[in-house]
Amino acid sequence: MKHIYEISGMSCNGCRTKVEKALNAIDGVEASVILDPPTATIITEKHIPIFKLQKELYAAGKYVIKESTSNATISKTDEVLVAKSCCGSTSHNDSVSLPSSASGKYYCPMFCEGEKVYDSQVGCPVCGMDLVKAPDLNVTKISYTCPMHPDIVQDGQGSCPICGMDLVPMKPLDSEENKTYLDLLRKMKIALVFTIPVFIISMLEMLHNNPLHQIMETQKWNWVQFILTLPVVFYAGWMFFIRAWKSILTWNLNMFTLIGIGTGIAFLFSITGLLFPEYFPEEFKNHGSVSLYFEATAVILTLVLLGQVMEAKAHSQTSGAIKALLQLAPTEATIVIDGKDKIIAIHDIKKGDLLRVKPGEKIPVDGKITDGESTIDESMISGEPIPVDKRVDDAVIAGTINGNKSFVMTAEKIGSETVLSQIVQMVNDASRSRAPIQKLVDNIAKYFVPIVVIISVVTFIVWANFGPEPAMVYGFINAVAVLIIACPCALGLATPMSVMVGVGKGAQSGVLIKNAEALENMNKVNILITDKTGTITEGKPSVEKVFSTNNVEEELLQYIASLNQYSEHPLAQAVVNYAKTKNISLIDVKDFEAISGKGVIGTVENKKVALGNKKLMEQVNSKISDDLEGKILIEQKLGKTVSYIAVDGIAVGFVAISDKIKATSADAIKELMRQGIEVIMITGDNENTAKAVANELHLTGFIANCLPEDKLNEIKRLQAEGKIVAMAGDGINDAPALAQADIGIAMGTGTDVAIESAKITLVKGDLQGIVKAKNLSHAVMRNIKQNLFFAFIYNILGISVASGMLYPVFGLLLSPMIAAAAMSFSSVSVILNSLRLRSLKM
Repeated sequence: MKHIYEISGMSCNGCRTKVEKALNAIDGVEASVILDPPTATIITEKHIPIFKLQKELYAAGKYVIKESTSNATISKTDEVLVAKSCCGSTSHNDSVSLPSSASGKYYCPMFCEGEKVYDSQVGCPVCGMDLVKAPDLNVTKISYTCPMHPDIVQDGQGSCPICGMDLVPMKPLDSEENKTYLDLLRKMKIALVFTIPVFIISMLEMLHNNPLHQIMETQKWNWVQFILTLPVVFYAGWMFFIRAWKSILTWNLNMFTLIGIGTGIAFLFSITGLLFPEYFPEEFKNHGSVSLYFEATAVILTLVLLGQVMEAKAHSQTSGAIKALLQLAPTEATIVIDGKDKIIAIHDIKKGDLLRVKPGEKIPVDGKITDGESTIDESMISGEPIPVDKRVDDAVIAGTINGNKSFVMTAEKIGSETVLSQIVQMVNDASRSRAPIQKLVDNIAKYFVPIVVIISVVTFIVWANFGPEPAMVYGFINAVAVLIIACPCALGLATPMSVMVGVGKGAQSGVLIKNAEALENMNKVNILITDKTGTITEGKPSVEKVFSTNNVEEELLQYIASLNQYSEHPLAQAVVNYAKTKNISLIDVKDFEAISGKGVIGTVENKKVALGNKKLMEQVNSKISDDLEGKILIEQKLGKTVSYIAVDGIAVGFVAISDKIKATSADAIKELMRQGIEVIMITGDNENTAKAVANELHLTGFIANCLPEDKLNEIKRLQAEGKIVAMAGDGINDAPALAQADIGIAMGTGTDVAIESAKITLVKGDLQGIVKAKNLSHAVMRNIKQNLFFAFIYNILGISVASGMLYPVFGLLLSPMIAAAAMSFSSVSVILNSLRLRSLKM
């Protein structure tokens, strides 16, 4: 079988060689890679998932593979989104995101096995935690029914026509997600039923005149405790022992190792004391019978179970941003066929279909308005509350809400191509990626459990030999308390919980973050490099003047508009649009060539025409008169972008183009500089225009007349000085610089190439989004450090108290039951602290 794939991230022949070598190293693969266009032709005897190919390329150098648009043999669901950079980039990310085909499957919230997923909730074989279900990224249609009259079924919400009750979904929206929570809740309820009597029996034993002794003797009540404890151990809490056993077999020691050892020892000790009391020394006996710990076993397991229930509930809240985004997408749309409206499922929409969007409806897919106008609420995508006016030819985004007018649109992007789908996928991937700070936590956690076990053993030995009587009982209780209170789980959750909530919060505010590394590094940025057109300015340039030294403005306009009809640059489009308003027809152009960073050249009516900056004039050897240079200088000092026009080697005029500075740019730049970030504008525009913009915005500095490679080299120079550089841009020429920067920030209004090269995308394409990203990054990193502080301090203090170190001074000891409650609270407190990010004001 022959497959063709697109490869991104290659910038030289060395990259091409590395990619080809990596692919050919896979069994059954024969690969040939070329640079222009960057594609790989792969011949295989049997189908090899794209995910496997991607994994090898990621290991080789962060290259990204995806199916070619001409390749019909690869399933779209096998695509992977991976953190990437050019071969010269110094930044990297440790994790490979899950493929979109993992939707609806289970993964470990502590990411022990990276991209590995499971079909069912079996518990992580490494850390033992309950697995979390990856959100199903597909929009599914939900039917509603009446709880009293199940024969009533309809597609949308409403009331029952028979009894008037509110209809309920036939399949609860969160049924799968809640399955783990409900299962744990059921086990906890059963555990409580049996634990409470055991606890009461045990507490009454402490009374001098125990009323229970009037019913039965102590030995018989011990048997009652044993019988009541069995369901708690072998049903409600059995999963903890399974996880502990697996962790010991694989030597992936974790929280459940400690819980299993501690409660297991207490339970086995109690059974032995119940059956063979004669073998125990007198120190372990009270009134002739061995002191048993059935109540400690039952209470500890129940409290740990309570912690797991609270944790499962909190987990579902951390993925709230993805749920909210998924719920934005409608399940149906109105298609216009031969002038008639018809309701169809959103999955049946094809590109080019005409869709009618009625007042108050959600827009089904991405496209453009073809008839009518309205105001659109885009707040759920951009984070901005003010509705946006839309007219014919304006773009509309899936999931946004129409105002009070109806319009017809044409579908341009459907399914996984829509902005909403890409946002959901990006948020989903980023929330599972690992921040660099997680490495420190991983290294600590690796040694944590063995150290705790050693401390527990030492605690028993010290108390047994030097403690007050009954010394061995004190030693045993304190050793178990040490095992129970230590919680590596809190350490493991500290980073991923904050990242998950932070990434979701960013998405709801129009800041899309590709991975946790970008989120962490954004907080370290001290220099922002920004493009001018489309970044600081609106990116909607308009022609103000066409000047000709020979008074033939219309002829020059026809020449330059005809040249620009083949270019997609915003300035080129401005010239073409201006010609249309003057009713000037476009003519054929021969030998057209776009020269990156300089302009365009071509032959029009047998005349060699060049349109561009001064570097282009030098390249084509065009002479520029002093008078023309003086007029151009006046326009440039007014902040206009001026392009020279040359015909047959002589500069005969210019076109002056204005591009308004965005209303929010000044405030955003002022705030960034207040936070200590230097803001430098690097533009291909001329010195005078760049200076006018820089002075107006009070920038730290600017560099003009830059080619794409100049931006790249400047970023490399700053990085060599130890600077942490963020680059904001929106054009194809910005892509290399975006990839090289420590943090590439793409305007969502820009090109796909720029967005693919960046690590952060601003949906609204506004510099205020950088302020939001900076504030979010700072808040998330502060939150992570708080979580780590809670986890470390908790364990240091908890283990100290549990081991009895404070007993000689304060007489303070810690019951294993209280230790279990504290241990559960530690994990829950970390999650609750992470959830505070949801209320962050960016």
